[in-house]
Amino acid sequence: MASGTFGERLKREREMREVSLKEVTTATRIGPRFLEALENEEWDKLPGGIFNRGFVRSIARYLGLDEENLLAEYDMAHGEQNLPVPQPYENKIPRPPIWIPVLAVLALLAVLSGLIAGGIYGWRRYVAHRAAKRSASSTAAGNPASSSAAVPLDLAVSTSAATRVRILADGTLLLDAELAAGETHHFSARQQFEVTAADSSAVLLELNGRAMPPVGTPGASGTIVLTEKDLRQASGGTPQP
Repeated sequence: MASGTFGERLKREREMREVSLKEVTTATRIGPRFLEALENEEWDKLPGGIFNRGFVRSIARYLGLDEENLLAEYDMAHGEQNLPVPQPYENKIPRPPIWIPVLAVLALLAVLSGLIAGGIYGWRRYVAHRAAKRSASSTAAGNPASSSAAVPLDLAVSTSAATRVRILADGTLLLDAELAAGETHHFSARQQFEVTAADSSAVLLELNGRAMPPVGTPGASGTIVLTEKDLRQASGGTPQP
């Protein structure tokens, strides 16, 4: 895809619907500077990573576009901007690559750290799932009319800028601290989460792998309560505001 095609299409689709940037900001709670950066393909002005994809998905949903197709176009356009510049060939006599063993050790340590972290996370998810299953079985045995168990909730909290975040899970305080930019944390709950952020635009939430609405108005503090109902709506029910 040629550079500029994604941004031009995004702007064209918005203007065809006679929707202003202010209206998109009001509906999606995405800052106008991020909307302009997407339409101009100014990637360096965007937070990057899952934040950019969350912006594209929210805009597509608001404009009535196919989310997956628009994300594919974004990935193609953003990937072309980040293609490495080929280095000129230099015909030099190769020296013994003494850094290879060091790199191999570092790579092995990184893989082991990832496996350990993944194992801990997977074990926590397994324990939470077993606990929820046992609780559901006990409830069903004591009350035959209640045969369905609540879906375990997993909340991913990512930050694009430093901000203070407070997390309550089923009424229990799990986090109340200043998070740095680029951090991602996972939390588990059975019924609901209450999330408070000092800077709403610096926090992106995903509930069971699905993007959730912003915590509040961009640039201001806000609080949001997430339950299984929000998960069902994000799966195809009532559109999120």
